[in-house]
Amino acid sequence: MKVEAWIFGVTTVFLVLVSPAYWFITDGSDHGADWTGTSALVMTTLLCAMVTLYLGFHANRMDARPEDLKDGEIADGAGELGFFPPYSWWPLWCAATLGVMVFAVAVLAWWLFIIGTVLGAVALSGWIFEYYRGVYAH
Repeated sequence: MKVEAWIFGVTTVFLVLVSPAYWFITDGSDHGADWTGTSALVMTTLLCAMVTLYLGFHANRMDARPEDLKDGEIADGAGELGFFPPYSWWPLWCAATLGVMVFAVAVLAWWLFIIGTVLGAVALSGWIFEYYRGVYAH
């Protein structure tokens, strides 16, 4: 994780340099400083700094991963990587019910929003519990 900390650290330094430059460049316009872009850059800088600190502290406390070792071999990273689910239809139904709910808000149809919420709860429950029943149960 030291590499990730360095990447975010370099990004933080870049944003520390770019944020005031952006503020000075936009301040010369006729309309004044662009506070939206400046505040977005400052928040991005702070978020990158936060991730850098988190990764930096945890990189020192945890054991080195095989990819962090200079003499690491490909075989060192062998083993089970986790459970990767096969295809599923539930994300499609969750997205469809979310689309119905957003459409209901756009046209101010509260009754359609309620129907979308109920169907969305069913679709989300199906997605969460799909590996507890049927062929892929474990």
